[in-house]
Amino acid sequence: MVYTAVAPKRSGQPDERIVYRDIPTPLGEMRLVASAKGLRGAWFTDQTLLPSAEGWTRVDADPILEQARRELDEWFAGQRRDFDVALDPVGTPFQHEVWRALCALDFGQLASYGELARTVGRPKGAQAIGGAVGRNPIIIIIPCHRVIGADTSLTGFGGGLPRKQALLEHEGSRYLSRNPRARRVCDGQVELPFEPPAFDWPRAQ
Repeated sequence: MVYTAVAPKRSGQPDERIVYRDIPTPLGEMRLVASAKGLRGAWFTDQTLLPSAEGWTRVDADPILEQARRELDEWFAGQRRDFDVALDPVGTPFQHEVWRALCALDFGQLASYGELARTVGRPKGAQAIGGAVGRNPIIIIIPCHRVIGADTSLTGFGGGLPRKQALLEHEGSRYLSRNPRARRVCDGQVELPFEPPAFDWPRAQ
């Protein structure tokens, strides 16, 4: 993927046209948001951190939004492991550093907050890392769902733990519970040939 954002900026500046569209996915409706440079955001529409669409333009035909939709469809269908859409998230320099580190995690590769902190050169900054991960504005494509506890515990997720459990299972890591303290019980499935995944959503409690 092309990560175009390099400096902090404020979303919705007067000279900036922001467009969006809502799309269906196996895990619920998502809102995709784009600037002229790349994908600005991707949230499930029931997320607490979903920004207001005030000042944005709803469109059905935009090349960046369409590319993101197509790639997400392919990812959910088991036909894609990496994303190529250009990214243009808004954040602080530290947040960008963390989000870039998340983008470096391969399909099925998990990392703890401590490991991520060491990756960005802040070995004692796991708590700050957690804050930046939690503010990730491009869910799935910037794969914050791949961050777990040092003991493999599920921990948290902005899209909700049921979705995190499903996303990790799609990538080969199985959790029997949605409890944040649940630990991974198996992995290695990502080495197998892709089969069309069966997203049972919403799952029974």
